[in-house]
Amino acid sequence: MIRSAFVAVPLLVVAALFALFATQIGRDPNYVPSALIGSTVPEFSLPALGTVPQPGFSSADLTGQVTVVNVFASWCVPCRAEHPMLMALAGRPDIRVFGINYDDPPDNAAAFLAELGNPYAAIGGDRNRRVSLDWGVYGVPETFVVDADGVIAFKHTGPLSPESFEADLLPAIEAARR
Repeated sequence: MIRSAFVAVPLLVVAALFALFATQIGRDPNYVPSALIGSTVPEFSLPALGTVPQPGFSSADLTGQVTVVNVFASWCVPCRAEHPMLMALAGRPDIRVFGINYDDPPDNAAAFLAELGNPYAAIGGDRNRRVSLDWGVYGVPETFVVDADGVIAFKHTGPLSPESFEADLLPAIEAARR
């Protein structure tokens, strides 16, 4: 009896691990689900950076039009890589692009935007990261699509790539416009 348990237990553990790994094949390792999808944006108010002409913004400003909210920082290397895609969005009249500047001195954020261009209609400074935490941000960059009713429709964790921009973000924007 004891001898068969010594054989059976390791086999059961191996079988359980095999089943677990098999269910994960093909999953996107960068996908991080958000509990906020389908929920109204959290209540917040962020001050302007003071070093750029754009105003700060609050949850009340995220209604009336589809808005892309991008969480960024000047010290974030992947934020630089995705910036051209945000600049492309800034030219669209059917959406707004707002930025949450994550734990970043305002002068650094202003220099970042002066160098790369400023796609944001409004930028809020989140120096203590409290608002970002309320949005469920794990790190920068992260990008959200908020529909005209102020409901979070989509979240992209990590930098936007040309592929994710075309395959994920643009369709999410179109879906939020309906």
